[in-house]
Amino acid sequence: MVALIVIFTAAVLTAGLGWYFFGPRTSSRAELRDGRQVATIVVKGGYSPDVIEVVRGTPVRLRFDRQETGDCSSRLVLPEFKVNAALAAHRVTEIDFIPTQSGEFGFACGMNMLHGTLRVVDDPTDPESTLVEPDHRTGRSSEPEHDPLVQGAIDTEARERAAEVKDLRNRVLAGTALTTPVLLAVMATTLLGATWVPPVLLDPLVQLLLIAPVMVYTGAPIHRTGWLALRHRAADMNSLITLGTIAAFGFSLIATFTPGLLPAESREVYYEAVGVIITLILLGRLLETRAKAGTGEAIRALIGLQPRTARVERGGTQIDVEIEDVQRGDVVIIRPGEKLPVDGEVLEGASAVDESMVTGEPMPVAKSVGDTVIGATINQTGSLRYVATRVGAETMLAQIIRLVREAQGSKAPIQRLVDKVSSYFVPAVMAAAVWTFVAWYLVGPPPSVVYALVAAVSVLIIACPCALGLATPLSITVGTGKGATNGILIRSAEALETAHKLDTIVLDKTGTITNGAPVLTDVLPTPDFQADELLARVASAEQASEHPLASAIVAAALERGLRLSRPQQFDSVTGQGIIAVLDGSQVLVGNERLLSGHGVAAGALLREAGRLAAEGKTAMLVAINRMPAGVIAVADTVKDTSAQAVAALTARGIDVVMMTGDNRVTAGAIARQVGIARVVAEVLPEHKASEVRRLQAEGRVVGMVGDGINDAPALAQADVGSAIGTGTDVAIESSDITLISGSLTGLVTAIDLSRATMRNIRQNLVFAFGYNAIGIPIAAGVLYPAFGLLLSPMLAALAMALSSLSVVANANRLRRFTPRALAVSTTSTPHAEPAVHVTAEHEGHTTMTPSSQAPVVDPVCGMTVDPAEAAATRQWRQQTFSFCSTQCATTFDGEPAAYAS
Repeated sequence: MVALIVIFTAAVLTAGLGWYFFGPRTSSRAELRDGRQVATIVVKGGYSPDVIEVVRGTPVRLRFDRQETGDCSSRLVLPEFKVNAALAAHRVTEIDFIPTQSGEFGFACGMNMLHGTLRVVDDPTDPESTLVEPDHRTGRSSEPEHDPLVQGAIDTEARERAAEVKDLRNRVLAGTALTTPVLLAVMATTLLGATWVPPVLLDPLVQLLLIAPVMVYTGAPIHRTGWLALRHRAADMNSLITLGTIAAFGFSLIATFTPGLLPAESREVYYEAVGVIITLILLGRLLETRAKAGTGEAIRALIGLQPRTARVERGGTQIDVEIEDVQRGDVVIIRPGEKLPVDGEVLEGASAVDESMVTGEPMPVAKSVGDTVIGATINQTGSLRYVATRVGAETMLAQIIRLVREAQGSKAPIQRLVDKVSSYFVPAVMAAAVWTFVAWYLVGPPPSVVYALVAAVSVLIIACPCALGLATPLSITVGTGKGATNGILIRSAEALETAHKLDTIVLDKTGTITNGAPVLTDVLPTPDFQADELLARVASAEQASEHPLASAIVAAALERGLRLSRPQQFDSVTGQGIIAVLDGSQVLVGNERLLSGHGVAAGALLREAGRLAAEGKTAMLVAINRMPAGVIAVADTVKDTSAQAVAALTARGIDVVMMTGDNRVTAGAIARQVGIARVVAEVLPEHKASEVRRLQAEGRVVGMVGDGINDAPALAQADVGSAIGTGTDVAIESSDITLISGSLTGLVTAIDLSRATMRNIRQNLVFAFGYNAIGIPIAAGVLYPAFGLLLSPMLAALAMALSSLSVVANANRLRRFTPRALAVSTTSTPHAEPAVHVTAEHEGHTTMTPSSQAPVVDPVCGMTVDPAEAAATRQWRQQTFSFCSTQCATTFDGEPAAYAS
């Protein structure tokens, strides 16, 4: 009969647990005030209320009244609405946003230990409400926008953390001092049979007097949070410890004051177990708090980069002002060795600036008049006078900090799965403890009630949902922080996770692989001229031209210190080149059509021009006084690190594809230089996203790297879009990752960091799941029948504390991540001929077959030719070649094999 009652009671308790934790939950509806939905949430060991209901489409203000200190609840994260706000201790923080998508959205503390729910419902009075397109707005808090850069914010966080560590240390010391005498007395008597133990320490009343303060004072943070979590129907690790210690403490009280209620063989007290459990848990939390402080090291380092003051010119004098008082348009003075306070543009002076803390690149960058400078970088050699263009929250450093915080507050897909599992974990452990008690009570050896209590308490104590909750967010926090310190901004945890799966990288050419600006590459004079003489003549003629190629030629001449003269006459011939008169001499710079039109036989120059064109360069023929003078070539040159990056990506098993709107010859030449085997050329800007979709349709996980406005759709379409930091704001805003330095080596580092982070997360999850999967059955007593082994609640507490600590320690290993050095690439290394495809658009569908209507390149002079308007065509080995002039066609006829290749 007793057995039936016990089983029935356990079944009722199990059903009650299921209803309590998973049944319908009442929500607190936000009040409408002045057109805004307002809800106040008390933060104290949890969120109260923890379910807030709001109507979609109406502005919401959540007021978080934080009535505690400590690191756990110091930040509020609502990832779906990009909310990541600091919650000041004992203050109210307001967060405003517009919920534009219905559903239930979880919010949590920064460490993912406290949870609440925002329930967004459709307005029943608005029939159009269901038609609103989802659009997540960025949440804003009452913190000043520049708050992350204010030293006071750092000091406040540091003070809170120090206060928490001090409080935990005091509680641990008190617990240790009061528990140690009881523990030693019990262990010496029970295990060693010692007779020297003072009898007073074995008196249950004395043990109660010593352990009661441990239960009440030392365990207060655990019990307060545990009961609040139970009340919120969101039990956590603290709830399990609270239930376990209360069960052991309550049983001991009965054995102390009313022992007659218990069987004679079941009147032992467990005060020492209660004291040891609470003290060990608090010791683990103290070590964990210290270790977790390291995971935010990167963001604090970024915040600490900002100088506190700036030297500005006002009223004709130089004065020092607080960094918050610098305004856009202020003239800032910087001396050697000083940090730049804000972003700006150089008005006067020249220097080298160390930008490594922002870009991750170690080499100083030369700065002179007109150059952009970045706040928080270090001026090295000269003095600079510059105008402030971006201040406060507009500076690059402020934006980096904002993006890093958003990323650290976001959730990776793997974390969402873990959170789902964790939501069932604690109720399942409680049910397991109930049935463990039943099993031991019914079939355990005498005294069965004691064995049942010990096993049930051990199950409650050893379970560690904390390890599960910390496994992912700690690694994400460290990973995104390491990215920022290496010049890589990762916008979300999802991007950080997806990057490790990439098997295909699509690279835009201009500005991504190349520098994005033309430079002079070749000056090839005929025997009648010297190279500098030819360049000086051409640069003088080009001074009057506004063409980018002309600017490159003039800049190269000035860099060489050549003396230029002004042309007496200048004429630009559309599609052909320029004609200028310099000191009585006629100078022609352009294509073969320009020279032949003025009676110049350019045949001797065409072979060199064709060779240069085959290398992806723009070759210009030069004639002086109707005589061939030479060939000058300009090209958008490859970045120094592009070939290294491509080789590194290939070595990591990633296929690299170059996609460009440029012609196939130039595209192929650039691909050869950097070692890319697959090229998609002549892609219209609006079709770049289609090319990415086509690769995804093949089952590939595609990353896209670009820098221009025309890359934005493709960046958004890719599984992970990466923008070059020197590119346009549109491209950067469309990307998941920003490579601040502008080098593709940053992409390699981002992928390596993603792989290291995911490896670290998997290790954490193995620790957490493996520990619980092994520990809970052992605590329940599965080893007792075979080995007579039953885990003590004290050992269970030690194991639980170590499990959380192991996850934190493993996450901190990521702080040692350093980018791998890439092999130095040499330009002389031959690369295989790339497979170049030209896209053709037919009825809106993209194919990979060459198009007869797409622009082509004259194989002789390298000019781009529309096949429909070609001056001549030739058929050779089943290929059609188009020419800009009949002379190029005639030249081709002489050696078709050479030019066709």
